Amino acid sequence: MKLLSWNVRGLGKSIKRRKIKKLLFERKVDVALFQETKRPAVTDEFVRSCWPGEQMAYMAVDSEGAAGGLLCVWNPQVFQLLDCCCNRYFIILSGTLFTSIACVIVNVYGPTDGANRKGLWETLKNLKRSFVNPWCLGGDFNEIRTLSERVGCSQRSGGMKDFNELIDNLEVCDLPMLGRKFIWCNSQNGLKWSRLERFLISPDWLQKFNFKLWGLPRRLSDHCPILMMEDERDWGPKPFKFLNAWCLHPQFKIFVQKIWAESHVNGWAGFKCLRKLRLLKAALKRWNLEVFGKVDFKLKQLEEEIHVLDLVAEQRLLTDAERSTLRELKGEAWNLSKMVEWLWLQKSRANWLLKGDRNTKFFHVMASTRRNRNALCSIEVNGALTEDPKEIRTEVFNHFQRQFSESWFDRPSLYGPFKSIGVGEARAALEAEFT
Repeated sequence: MKLLSWNVRGLGKSIKRRKIKKLLFERKVDVALFQETKRPAVTDEFVRSCWPGEQMAYMAVDSEGAAGGLLCVWNPQVFQLLDCCCNRYFIILSGTLFTSIACVIVNVYGPTDGANRKGLWETLKNLKRSFVNPWCLGGDFNEIRTLSERVGCSQRSGGMKDFNELIDNLEVCDLPMLGRKFIWCNSQNGLKWSRLERFLISPDWLQKFNFKLWGLPRRLSDHCPILMMEDERDWGPKPFKFLNAWCLHPQFKIFVQKIWAESHVNGWAGFKCLRKLRLLKAALKRWNLEVFGKVDFKLKQLEEEIHVLDLVAEQRLLTDAERSTLRELKGEAWNLSKMVEWLWLQKSRANWLLKGDRNTKFFHVMASTRRNRNALCSIEVNGALTEDPKEIRTEVFNHFQRQFSESWFDRPSLYGPFKSIGVGEARAALEAEFT
């Protein structure tokens, strides 16, 4: 699933449309959102001149003279349109992704005037009540969120406040951008930079797709295109991570002690510790699947059993055995709830009311945002940017290998001056020297 947004600053030239068509083909874009088409009328032939696929559906808002204009193009096999709404500043497309995932895709072009821009925010907030499915807004909002998103331009605070309030009211997340920091640059001297374009998506999108937002090279416009896509690259095996929720399991400490005691390794102390930790890691992976298991699934089963006993209690008095079973089920459900809470707490790295009640959407968004923010998806090597996972792994490995390697072979030691005698004699000589 790939969505592209781009302020193209005009689609009148055929050579420009051919280059856009090539970009969409190379990136295999499913949905394209264009702003500032500067096109007073859009036809099928015109759209096909900038869309690479045979399957095509589109919706456009004509420009007013040589200003504005919006165009949405998509693959109908990926997105199926059910309802729509538009004006000169936005196009709202309500439909389904892959015939099953209900969603709303919004192409936005914010006015340059602050008052009109604030009016657009109010309109979007009101329309959110009519289009209730999860939103994905992409486009040129003509506004920044923080002062760090603008360099060399006049600073404003009122517009930023209104824009951040819009994001809170729509309950959407601002994806961090990879590959570059700014979107727009004045082409005259390159001293002014801003991040005016972005994708804002509801948490429901993050639960279904592992999206990352990329800033692509700036070539045909003073705005660069942004591409939101799922990262389908093979990064190799995932590193081992210790889950704090394991400690809540009653058999966890006993299991660790047993594995550690049964691991017999010969060698010096550091080697023995390393080998035992590797054996423990493999054992914990098996234990996590076979014993700890799917906590959410177990919790759901327990809640269903508790519900059945509650229904029985509404009809008659429970027997002593049933009351005892109900107490045990509630106690186990409570423990599993804490495990689930700790799992998401560790993934999100957020202290929510000091490990109190868990808000699932909040933690899921925090975990996904943190993962995107910390992801090493590209690296610059000798001035060239690479995105290949194998090359990135190799360069990272070489970097740390250089950091932790030495050019000398003999380490300094406490008994260096006494190499010709035994350790015991050397210790005695040192004690005599300093006493």
